[in-house]
Amino acid sequence: MSETISRMPLQIVLKHKWLLVFGLAGLVVTISGLTAVQDAQAQFGPLGNLADPAKTSEIHCGEAMIPPGTGTFGGNKAPCIDTGDTAFMYTAAVFVMIMTPGGVGFLYGGLTRRKHALTVILQNFMVYAIVSIQWVLWGYSIMFGPSADSFGFIGNFDWAGLNNVQHNAPADVYAPTIPHLAYTMFQLMFAAITPALAIAGYADRVKMSAFLIHIVLWSTFIYDVAGHANWSLGSQGSAPGWLFKLGTEDFAGGTVIHITSGFAGLAAAMFLGRRIGYGKAPFEPHSIPLVMLGATILWFGWFGFNPGSAGFAGFLETEAFQNTNLATAVAAMWWMFLSWAHTGKASAIGAANGAVAGLVAITPASGFIGVWASIIMGFACSTICFYCLLIKNRARIDDALDTWAVHGMGGVTGALITGAFSEVRINPYGHDGLFFGNPMQEAINAAGAGFAAAWSFGITYIIWRIQDAIWPGGVRVTPKEEEIGLDLSQVGERAYSQFAE
Repeated sequence: MSETISRMPLQIVLKHKWLLVFGLAGLVVTISGLTAVQDAQAQFGPLGNLADPAKTSEIHCGEAMIPPGTGTFGGNKAPCIDTGDTAFMYTAAVFVMIMTPGGVGFLYGGLTRRKHALTVILQNFMVYAIVSIQWVLWGYSIMFGPSADSFGFIGNFDWAGLNNVQHNAPADVYAPTIPHLAYTMFQLMFAAITPALAIAGYADRVKMSAFLIHIVLWSTFIYDVAGHANWSLGSQGSAPGWLFKLGTEDFAGGTVIHITSGFAGLAAAMFLGRRIGYGKAPFEPHSIPLVMLGATILWFGWFGFNPGSAGFAGFLETEAFQNTNLATAVAAMWWMFLSWAHTGKASAIGAANGAVAGLVAITPASGFIGVWASIIMGFACSTICFYCLLIKNRARIDDALDTWAVHGMGGVTGALITGAFSEVRINPYGHDGLFFGNPMQEAINAAGAGFAAAWSFGITYIIWRIQDAIWPGGVRVTPKEEEIGLDLSQVGERAYSQFAE
């Protein structure tokens, strides 16, 4: 009796779910309209401790900065908008945007079986849409906003709804030669791709409704928390992120993005269990050309991902550009050779996996290490990720598209090699690493990687368990739905016409 009563509210919600959805949409439109009319710039409060927008012109200030274009670190003038830096950051953001629906979507879509391909591509497409909304409402504020505590664990809601985020004035501590809103948009691209990468761990098994809610929860409780710890610079005099204060080095997201997504995929795979027929039937990729296309788009997009993380057009993004390309090229070649040695055949999927592993591993290091160290990075990440993939397969963990081996362990490899080879000579705002007289940097980076892995794995597992307990019938599709494929059971459409050859 008590169980029946406890389920009544949920039954009422399910019965009227579309009425509630459309009602909520109307409420959002109404609130948005009233807010926009209330203030011509859609800002609610005064801009505190920043340059006066009325006195900020959107042209280069003409003031010399040392080194050129750094803004945050050079010069003693009030920050001002630099058109070159701004154009560079917009271009980098566009490069990164295509990586989620295009790069990851096509890569994962090609790796999965034909009957699930459209669902995986759609999930990546929708991740970008969902996180774009979450980011504006509260995600950006709790990740990059002023810390809500003296420890630097999480941000507050001062910038919720982009309150105090100006389009014509820089932020106080983040990339102050570009508009604050431009920095917000650039960081959105990173926020979107991270939960998309984790899809690989639970591909082919999860209900679309559970997936949509999971993305919101995961972005809020895992990505935003890890991001604040590593990347918050302590806006408006608040405490910087606690890992940043400790001295961790993560130039573009090896820890914040790849370790969190990789270990989230592992947690999801372990919680949900294996796909039907795993280990008994061949689960071969349905389109290797699509895999290669996705990997190529990722390689292209990463030239915005890593260089753009410098935050300005100057010397750092040049080093990041070179390191990104070289480490990826070495990793792609070496993975193919490793696969060749094990199977006697060169593997296109192996080359694609190697390229992605190289991109992942060089991400935290790209703006901290020199060119020759990036070659070491390419060999190391391919070797470690390749054998982690073999270990995962022998353990029969159904991380369907290998996010733990490639992204999780690739991120760990990148963090550790960054701690070994980082140089102040390359980045005067970083630290020397283990081989340049500072062994403590290795320990600090290892601690940051360990926190990201443990936090992501543990909280992801808890989120899935709570969702599974609440969701009618659980978060996993039925065996029949899985057998016919998620394209038909969840989306109602096919990736390819059934009459196509």
